[in-house]
This record gives sequence, C-alpha cells and structure tokens, in this order.
Amino acid sequence: MAERAPEYGLFIGGKWVSPAGRTRFQTINPATREPVGSFISGTPQDVTAAIDAAQAAFPKWRDTPAPHRGDLLLRVAEILKRRKEELGRIVTREMGKVIAEGRGDVQESIDFVEYMAGEGRRLAGETVPSELRSKFCMTIRQPKGIVACITPWNFPTAIPNWKIAAALISGNAIVFKPASNTAGCAAEVVKAYEEAGLPPGVLNFVTGSGGIVGTALATEPRIRTISFTGGVDAGREVYVKGAQGLKMVHLELGGKNPVILMEDADLRLALDGVLFGAFGTSGQRCTATSRLILHEKIYDEFLGMLLERLKHFSVGNPLDAKIEMGPVASEDQERKILEFIEIGKKEATLRIGGHKLHGGEYDRGFFIEPTIFETAHGTRISKEEIFGPVLSVLRVQDYEEAVRVANDVSYGLSSSIYTRDVNRAFRAMQELEAGITYINAPTIGAEVQLPFGGVKNTGNGGREAGSVAIEEFTELKTVFVDFSSKLQKAQIDIDPSP
Repeated sequence: MAERAPEYGLFIGGKWVSPAGRTRFQTINPATREPVGSFISGTPQDVTAAIDAAQAAFPKWRDTPAPHRGDLLLRVAEILKRRKEELGRIVTREMGKVIAEGRGDVQESIDFVEYMAGEGRRLAGETVPSELRSKFCMTIRQPKGIVACITPWNFPTAIPNWKIAAALISGNAIVFKPASNTAGCAAEVVKAYEEAGLPPGVLNFVTGSGGIVGTALATEPRIRTISFTGGVDAGREVYVKGAQGLKMVHLELGGKNPVILMEDADLRLALDGVLFGAFGTSGQRCTATSRLILHEKIYDEFLGMLLERLKHFSVGNPLDAKIEMGPVASEDQERKILEFIEIGKKEATLRIGGHKLHGGEYDRGFFIEPTIFETAHGTRISKEEIFGPVLSVLRVQDYEEAVRVANDVSYGLSSSIYTRDVNRAFRAMQELEAGITYINAPTIGAEVQLPFGGVKNTGNGGREAGSVAIEEFTELKTVFVDFSSKLQKAQIDIDPSP
C-alpha cells in the first residue's frame, strides 16, 4: 500500500490551522504521479485572518533591532543547512529537477538567507551635506508594513527565501502564497522560520489558487507591497489589481534568453554551457537558454557537436544522481510544451527530440525529450517563451546581426556571448538588452550577492537579490536635523560667505 501523503494546514498567527469546511488539493511527484502532500485551498477569509495576524505582529517586529532580526535569519540558515539533503529530496520529488539541482535549490536558499542576515547591520541610507549651516541631512529605511510574497514552482525553496528573508530583515510582516504544485516545499520553508523562533504572525502561509488567494492579496488595502514571480499574464493581472490600490508591485516574469557563439568561441566550453543552460531544470528556468545564435562559420560544426552529445543525454528518475534531466513539473506544463513543439514542427526544422517519452518509468511521469529546432528568426518558437526543454538554433552572419536577433524579443532577462575577443565582449555587455549578461558562460547561474531581474516584459524595473533586494520592501524617509536654533529657509537663506 502506498504511503499516505502528509496533510498540511495554513500557518496563521504562529499556528498550523485547518479551518473547517475547506477543500483540499494534492501535489504530486512529476516523475511518478504519486501524491507528495495534501493542502488546503485557502479562501478570502483565510487571507483576512493571515493579514489580521500580520497586522498584530508588525509593530513589535518593526521595532526589533535589525541586527537581532539578522540573528534569527542566521538560525534559519543553520536549520536549512542541517536539513539540506532532506529538503533537496523534497524539491526533487515535488518539482522534478534532478537531485543535484534539488540540493542546489536549497543551497541558494542558505546562501541568500545568510546574505540577508548581514543586511541587519547595514540597511544603509545616506548622509549628504546641507546648503545651510548647522543642519544635518540623511535618509533612513523603514519597512513597508504588511507585504505579500507570491512565488512560482520552479525554484520552490530559493525564490520564497529570496522574498521572505529580504522582507523580514527590512522589518515587514508577511503573507506568503506559494505555487500550488510545490506547496510542500514552501511549507518546509515556513517550518524553518517557525523552528528558528520567528514571532507568531510575522510570517503567515496561505495555500490555494491565484484566482482566489492571489486576488485577495492583490486587492486587500492593508497589503502595501506585492512581490510576485511567475508568468507574464498572471503578473500583469496582479500588477493591475495592485495598482488600483496604489500598492508597490514588484514583478519578475519571463525570458527568451539567447546564447551567442561567435566564430572565435571555445566550442567545447560552449557545448557544456549550452546543454546546461537549455536542459538544466528541464528548461524550466526563467533564465534558461531558449535560443542559440550561431555565427555561420561555426554553425554546422557546433550544431553537430550538440546533436551528438544529446544522443547520449540521460532523461529519467531525477533522484538518480546519474540522470541529467528529469520530468517537467506537471501534466499542464507537459501539455503546453508539447503544444509548442507541434507549432515548431510546422514552422521550423526538428533536429532531435520533439516527443513525449514512453515506456517503463516514462509512462508514470511527465517526460519530454530534449528538443532542438533549426529556425529562422521571427518564428513563434524563436520569440515566445516555452519554459521547457526546447532549444531554437539560429544562424547569423556577424556580431551585429547576432545582437540584433538577440534583442528582437519582448523579454530581456539573461543573455550570453562566447568569444575570445575582449572588445566584442565589452560591446555585448552594453548592447545586449537584458538585466544579466554572461561572458563565456551560459544564461543560468546567478549568484545571490548580485541583483537579479530584467527589462521589457521580464518585469517592471525592480531587482531581487544583492544589496538592492531590500529596496522593494523598504520606504526611504528623508530626515533634516536643524541645530542652528533659528528658522532657516532652504533656497532662500543662502549665505555665500566662506
């Protein structure tokens, strides 16, 4: 008899609760379709209860010295370290990324929580000179209040911690809504903060659909900031609803990320990078390499190298350390990717893959072959986000055409160029329209101490991670201290004498 999936409640006011009359949904292992966990479909009433708890807890947490808030984050990081292997396996079972990447997801959580703990001794404002004598000018950072964190399924511990740790160190109280199909990973993240001793009500957790829970958060007047990572359509809807309440809405959305290989590229280095960039996490990263732009002089050689490697590329049980690619995350995700592959077959040349995998363990899960199309720029598969193991290969004549093709999409998250020409590398840093540019590395591999985000339809201008992570969760207050003991009038009382 199969082991019964554990049941989770909502986390409100420091307690795990299961309100009466709520329906439940299950998360499943995308490699086996076995249930992983059972969760409550939250209601607007549950969101209200979570916000009530956050509102009650906020003043005390706001007034907790930031270095002490940092101490708590360090305890969270230690808990995540202790549980890294366990949590990595939960990530793999619930989301489907291979076990090395499952562990990496948790390690990114650890890294960022530790990094944000250090912000407890910075949270920097600035001091500037006044135009008047005996007057001091500075800025300070203050928390927004109650914030909503809405997270996706593809980095089910890392992205929640990106948002939660930055919001907490800034002094906010939180209502956290995760993606439904990785709610178990999200619940384990919440448990780490609970175990670390976070005061009741500072972090609240409500599972359920975006249409119900997400909408309730976006329209609730007491939520002052919404931090959302997900698809463009859902992000736009959250943005519009939040704007109606004059909320600050931070969006991290899609990508159509290019790798450019110039004629002088190190092809062996690039081969490993393109494979990892395109097929790591089964292509389900917002930074995944979805376009390969090849200079015509190395086009045939490199494409041949890539196709040969893919003949021996292993797809299967993601808990097997030898496997290079696991399933896609869900049946719905599988359907969308296969629909895009059919579009590609009509408008481009399929070189390898292009099918759902069948037989043996494949019949139990959502496995798709790594897929490569040769295509002209302008096809749907070359311009629209697919979010799966599908790579479009495009031929260009020179650097200028490569950059023009790379930029001619509606997204601008990550980009990459392989070249030995330092001048072209520095030109690419300036000319590629993206929030992130890699030189001689794939489009994936961001590090927590640097800002993460993009331009165009990738978002609305903000950045996560790095020292700027606190900006979406803090208000800047300008402070003037006049110790002249008299009325001084800026722009009027100007004394030019030394």
